[in-house]
Amino acid sequence: MTNVVFQRKDIEKEIKLDEKTIEKISLFGTPLERIDSKEIEIEVFPNRPDLISSQGFIRGFKAFLGKSTGLKKYPLIKPEKNFKVIVEKSVKNIRPYTVCAIVKNLLLDEEKIKEIIELQEKLHLTIGRERKKVAIGIYPLEKIILPITYKAMKPADIKFRPLDSDKEMTGLQILQKHPTGIKYSNLLKGFKEFPVFVDAKNKILSMPPIINSEETGKVTKDTKSVFVECSGQDINTLKKVLNIIVTTLAEMQGKIYQVDMHDDKKFLSPNFEPDKIKISLENINKLLGLTLKQKDISGLLAKMGYDYKIDMVSIPPWRTDIIHEVDIIEDIAIAYGYDNFIPEIPNIYTKGQESKESKIKNKIAELLIGLQLTEISTYHLIKQDEVKMIKNNRIIEVQNSKTDYKILRPNLLIPTLRILSENLDNEYPQKLFEIGRVFNINEKKETEIEERDNLIIALTPANFTEAKQVLDYLFRTLSIEYTINETDISGLIEGRTGEIILNNENIGYIGEIHPKTLNNWHLKMPMSVIEINLEGIYKTFN
Repeated sequence: MTNVVFQRKDIEKEIKLDEKTIEKISLFGTPLERIDSKEIEIEVFPNRPDLISSQGFIRGFKAFLGKSTGLKKYPLIKPEKNFKVIVEKSVKNIRPYTVCAIVKNLLLDEEKIKEIIELQEKLHLTIGRERKKVAIGIYPLEKIILPITYKAMKPADIKFRPLDSDKEMTGLQILQKHPTGIKYSNLLKGFKEFPVFVDAKNKILSMPPIINSEETGKVTKDTKSVFVECSGQDINTLKKVLNIIVTTLAEMQGKIYQVDMHDDKKFLSPNFEPDKIKISLENINKLLGLTLKQKDISGLLAKMGYDYKIDMVSIPPWRTDIIHEVDIIEDIAIAYGYDNFIPEIPNIYTKGQESKESKIKNKIAELLIGLQLTEISTYHLIKQDEVKMIKNNRIIEVQNSKTDYKILRPNLLIPTLRILSENLDNEYPQKLFEIGRVFNINEKKETEIEERDNLIIALTPANFTEAKQVLDYLFRTLSIEYTINETDISGLIEGRTGEIILNNENIGYIGEIHPKTLNNWHLKMPMSVIEINLEGIYKTFN
C-alpha cells in the first residue's frame, strides 16, 4: 500500500468535490486519509498502481461517479522514421526485456514534472519492487538521436555523467560512489557487463536500473517530447507499466507514438489492445449474493472503466491486477457499492472451540515462562547465507521473494541463533523459547512439503545438565515419560548430544552447541539447546 497526495485544485478541474462526492472516494477502493483546502491524500492498494497519479485517479473516479464511463480509448500514432529500438542479445542474461514509447506535444511545468517523477518513483517502489522487477527511464527526445539500442557493455567502457553529478563516471564508479548507484548496486551485483541505452551517436542515455544521464535523461519545463522505456525481467509487467505512464502523459495533452521494437520478435510498443475475460452472471450473483441482470452488469462494469459485451469483458490495458473472473466480480461489487449490501447472518449453526494442539502449546508456553524463559517469534523464512546449517542442503526456496529471506526454515535453531547473535550486548543469562512452524521436504505429501510445530529452548551460558533440568521439569509437569539416547548431530558437540525418545519415536534432540558453530554466529558464551517436534506430544495426549 502507498499513500499519494494530490492537489485539490487539479481534482476539482474535472470533479466537483462536494460532501457526497468526497464520501465516495473511500467507496471507490481508495481510502481517504485526509482532505483540506489544498490537498487530498488517499491510500492506493498494491493492486491498483494505475491510480497512483492524479490523472489515473481522475480517470477511474470519474467513471465510478457515472461520468466518462466505459473503456477509455487513447489514440496511438504509428512510428515515424527511426522510431526504433534495437534489443541486443547481450542483455538477455542480465535484464532481458524492454518496451518503449514516444510522447509528443507535452506542455510541462514544474508541478507536472514533479508529478511525473513521483509517479515514476511510486511505480518503482510498488510494482517495480525497488527497480528489481521494473525500472523506468524518461528522456527529453530533443537531446537524443534515434534509433536507440539497448545492449550490455563492460563497466569500464560505460562512461557518462549521471544525474546530479558534476563529473563523468564509469559504470563501476557509479555503483561505488554515486548515492543512487550505491543504493541500487545490488541489482547489478555479480554481472560482468551492465545494460545501457545508447542513441544513434553512441551517446549513453542511462544505465538501467540505476540512473539516467545528466545530459540526455533530465526532463525540464522546456521538454516538449519524451522517449519512455521500461526494462526488467517480465515483459508483460513492463507493458502494463509503460501503459500507465504513457496514458498519464496523454492526460497531460501528450500524443502517444508507437516504437518499432526489434527484439527476438518484432513488435510495436505500446499496444493498447485490451485483454478479454469471460464472466458468468450465475457466478457473479452466487459470489455477491445478489440478483443482478445482464443490463445491470453492463452498467456496473462501465463505472469501473470496462467494456462489456455478451459475457465478455474488455480490460483496460493499464490494469495490472485482472487475472481472473473473481477480480472483475470484485470491481462489480465496488461499483454496486459496499454500502448497498444488506448484512445477513448465515443460516448455519457453528460452534468454535480451542483445539487440543493450541491448549498443549499454551500450556508449554505457560510452564516455560514460569521458568523465566523469554518467548520469541521469528520469521518463517531464513536467509540464503544461513543455508550452510541445513544438512545436505535440502532447502525449500520461495519464488519471487522481495527480501533476503527466501528459504523456508527447516528448524527453529537457525532463527534462534540469529536472534542471539543480534543481541550480544544484552544481559546474560539469556533463556529463550519459541513454538513455531518448520518446513521440510517430504515426497509422500501432495505438496512434497511437510509442515509441523516445533519447540526450541535455548539457554546461554548453559551446559547439557542445565538443559536437561528444564526438559525434566517440562515433561514431568506434562506427565510425559521419555528417554535420551546418545547421538551425533551436525553443529552440536559429540558426546554431549542426545536424541529425545517418546513412545519409541525420536521427537527431537538435546545438546550443547559446538564452539565452531558458536564462532560462526559470533557467539561467545556456551549454549545448550532443546528442539522437539510437538507432533509426537500431540499424539501422546490424543
